[in-house]
Amino acid sequence: MHARKAITGILVNVCRLVISLTFIFSGYVKAIDPLGTQYKLQDYLNVVQLGQYVPDYVTLGASVLLGGLEFCLGVFILFAIHRRLVSRLVLLFMAIMTPLTLWLAVANPIKDCGCFGDAVILTNWETFYKNIVLLAAAIVLCVKPLGMPRFISRSNQWIVVTYTIIFILFSSSMCLYTLPTFDFRPYHIGANIKKGMEIPEGAKGPEFETTFILEKNGQRKEFTLDNYPDSTWTFIDSKTVQISEGYVPPIHDFSIQTTDGSEDITDSVLSRRGYSFLLISPHLEKADDTNFGDIDQIYEYCQNNNYPFYALTASTDEGIQHWRDITGAEYQFYLTDETTLKTIIRSNPGLLLLKDGVVIGKWSHNDLPQLNDQSPKLERTEYGQMPQNSVTGKISKIVLWYILPLLLLTFADRTWKFTKWIKEKEHSNKIYQLFKRKKNMRKKIVAGNWKMNMNLQDGIALAKELNETLNNNKPNCGVIICTPFIHLASIAQFLNQDVIALGAENCADKEKGAFTGEVSAEMVKSTGAQYVILGHSERRGYYGETPEILKEKVQLALKNGLKVIFCIGESLEEREAGKQNDVVKAELEGSVFNLTAEEFKNIVIAYEPIWAIGTGKTATAEQAEEIHAYIRSIVAEKYGKEVAEDTSILYGGSCKASNAPELFAKPDIDGGLIGGASLKAADFMGIIDAWK
Repeated sequence: MHARKAITGILVNVCRLVISLTFIFSGYVKAIDPLGTQYKLQDYLNVVQLGQYVPDYVTLGASVLLGGLEFCLGVFILFAIHRRLVSRLVLLFMAIMTPLTLWLAVANPIKDCGCFGDAVILTNWETFYKNIVLLAAAIVLCVKPLGMPRFISRSNQWIVVTYTIIFILFSSSMCLYTLPTFDFRPYHIGANIKKGMEIPEGAKGPEFETTFILEKNGQRKEFTLDNYPDSTWTFIDSKTVQISEGYVPPIHDFSIQTTDGSEDITDSVLSRRGYSFLLISPHLEKADDTNFGDIDQIYEYCQNNNYPFYALTASTDEGIQHWRDITGAEYQFYLTDETTLKTIIRSNPGLLLLKDGVVIGKWSHNDLPQLNDQSPKLERTEYGQMPQNSVTGKISKIVLWYILPLLLLTFADRTWKFTKWIKEKEHSNKIYQLFKRKKNMRKKIVAGNWKMNMNLQDGIALAKELNETLNNNKPNCGVIICTPFIHLASIAQFLNQDVIALGAENCADKEKGAFTGEVSAEMVKSTGAQYVILGHSERRGYYGETPEILKEKVQLALKNGLKVIFCIGESLEEREAGKQNDVVKAELEGSVFNLTAEEFKNIVIAYEPIWAIGTGKTATAEQAEEIHAYIRSIVAEKYGKEVAEDTSILYGGSCKASNAPELFAKPDIDGGLIGGASLKAADFMGIIDAWK
């Protein structure tokens, strides 16, 4: 079972990797060459006779969106973002593209489908087989989308989504405004055009056969060059088909002719030593004339420095004249194939600079070189040198601006997720909790608050029973019994305070004087007690003890060497209103947060939800842990993390042997302040034993 699950997981993630890398590469090469993608879309439309009905801005917008969609789907699959939705979108995309490429493979209306732009050229059948693999992988991901582990947490996925969309649309827009970041065409910078047209010696070229359709006396026949008839036959049509494969040079359709077709100047242009400018415009009727002034300046610069300037177009004489009329162009125009011009540069118009037949500069009409009458000769300008903008440098920019930020985000997200996982393990792993308890130096305490119960004789008897039991069976925590004042001196005489500490239930807010019935902190200390309970909800509620009164009591208790068990907690109304955090914070700030960090070390905090004291109701372990953790956090804010980690925080509120183990298992609950269950030795021992 586990082996099959592992194999399924491997299969899912192999499919994920195949789809993501393919889509990212395919989408990126389309996105950075939006005009090239547009040309391919127009080819498709022309095949189905729709090209004339779809405006250029629609096909251009579609090319940008297509490249962006593929790139984004690839990134989202890689990072497992919105796994169900994205895997379905990928499947839908492949369900559309696969039948389309099957039609292309069978009918072959277009030689290259353009799935990888000019970067990788596949035949139509190769594209179809590739899509079959991708379709199968998409089906796997759609069936098992949750088998793809996330690289980014769900809460941070919007960052990747937003950044990816902005990056790819910005990249596409910049490449449309200037030129593609990467030039995969044979006319790239550094290309020797004439050399690219050469066929290696001994290489066999492709063979073509031309068939002529002729008519005579109402009868039509097909002839080849071998059996071409005499002149009595009338020419009707001809067709040329390739009958065998052969070597086709990278550049096989480049030629420059005069507008009247009388002269081919291709060789003279490419063989010329020195610099030559080529202004490229497939269609002058659609060319952008915004920067014609810069073009005119470059032409004048060429005239002044004897650099040839050729304007290449596929437009008619009417189109050429129209351009001259609106721009005042004085340069000479020559004819070149439309497809060739679109391949040379993705700009209309665009500018090419040749040196000894080698391309050393390419510019969009939006980014033309600044050359004028005052400019030095090309040899002394940056334009006349082969640019150092290497492929490595371009890839480095992509890494810096896109890949590196995503890697840093992934690292930060995974670190945060791992930290969160560790914290969850800390809360749930009992073995870890036991280990943590051993490492944690803060004291674990079970304190009994007898309240106004038992006469002197009964109190002494209970104290003796606890003393004997715990001396024989040492507890795993600190034990305190806080008794009425009349018990303190008697119990202190026999109590082993190394095992059971003694504490009082209250002390006065005055040091001494005419305060009939009060018991001062000094008096409590003189009985042998070590602790005193202050701030109990019953003292606050029944006797109106205010934060200021409690502040005085705390100061006097500490002054006389007593440790304080300071009680805080909210009422039922405050809990239901969600004000419990505000209440406990205010009670601490009002009475003990005035202490120094050193003084605060003598404070034990007891959280007692008033609604759970003596009612039989108990806060759930999760509720108790939540507010204990909050109390520790505000202590840390006041005194620092080290003091907070050393502060014991007890839970008080209907704690008994049955629920103590669950409560004490929580990392921020350090014991309990026990009321009624501390009046019977067996019940009290049951709670103490919870630490075992």
